[in-house]
Amino acid sequence: MEPAPEMSASALAELLGLFEAAGIPVWLDGGWGVDALLGTQTRPHKDVDIVLPVRDVPRLRELLAERGFEVVAGKPPDSFVLADGAGLEVDVHAATFRESGDGVYRMQNGEDWVYTAAYLGGEGLVGGRPVRCLTPEAQVVCHAYGYTLAEKDYRDMELLAGRFRLELPPQLRRDDAQHPQGEAGG
Repeated sequence: MEPAPEMSASALAELLGLFEAAGIPVWLDGGWGVDALLGTQTRPHKDVDIVLPVRDVPRLRELLAERGFEVVAGKPPDSFVLADGAGLEVDVHAATFRESGDGVYRMQNGEDWVYTAAYLGGEGLVGGRPVRCLTPEAQVVCHAYGYTLAEKDYRDMELLAGRFRLELPPQLRRDDAQHPQGEAGG
């Protein structure tokens, strides 16, 4: 059995450098977003969830195509997954930004999710590199109402709650989690 592919901190830093050089602003969401907020990698990741302006999707796809990534799920330009031949994935959450700084993301189910400007104000580290990411509070909201949680998600939320002194809603506490949620953040 082959080992699962892993999006290492160095591979992620390389991708983020590529996006930055192309002038594409991205915010980390999901597992790498949590680890960026914590300033350290706490678990392996097979993918990275990113939020970016929908206007930058064509350039992002072009850059990643040059590295062997192609669309494997979802529907560009809003919500889709790119993967390379090694199995690494970039889960794209493209948003249309309002003057207020809020980003409206059209999810695969056709509903809109709003990343408020405040939610996009997170700062973290990946491999010692400063990165933009969702705030700890935004991560909690995305996980509370976003999708079916796995054990790793409960652990991520516990780590954020401990570090940032956040109160987790009942559905994010392992002992209170009774039923799955929907689909959104990462």
